[in-house]
Amino acid sequence: MARVFLSLGSNIDAEENIRSAITTLRELYSDLVVSTVYESEAVGFQGDNFLNLVVAFTAEESVEVISELMDDIEDAHGRRRDADRFMARTLDIDMLLYDDLIDEGMNLPRNEIETYAFVLLPLSELAPDMRHPVSGDTFIEMWERFDKGDQNLWATDIEF
Repeated sequence: MARVFLSLGSNIDAEENIRSAITTLRELYSDLVVSTVYESEAVGFQGDNFLNLVVAFTAEESVEVISELMDDIEDAHGRRRDADRFMARTLDIDMLLYDDLIDEGMNLPRNEIETYAFVLLPLSELAPDMRHPVSGDTFIEMWERFDKGDQNLWATDIEF
């Protein structure tokens, strides 16, 4: 059994798309844990604000199977894959961690953990004492050191 952490984000019908994705994930993984939902400004382009959160669950499936399942959930929510990386999204699901697996081809641990406040903050909320597989730092230590000046985000009262 592997402990899996995913980042979810959306800025197109965001609450509806994330709510639907969470429902699907709960059907697949009964122990799903959901972080606070954060709103943040778009990064890399001008656009509507995003809703972002991190979820965690225990899975028997391989990292490859989970990755395919997440692609299927994104596709079911109208995810476009034919355009710029920095664009509005109906649903974006990124696998952040699969236990302590380090796999450059799968981008695990996900680079965005160290780059984006909207990933690191909710991850540090769910797993403050868990250690980054590469650096060995806890996620709360990483958040405490994170340069928060360039990325605006704020907690919402949205619950799933």
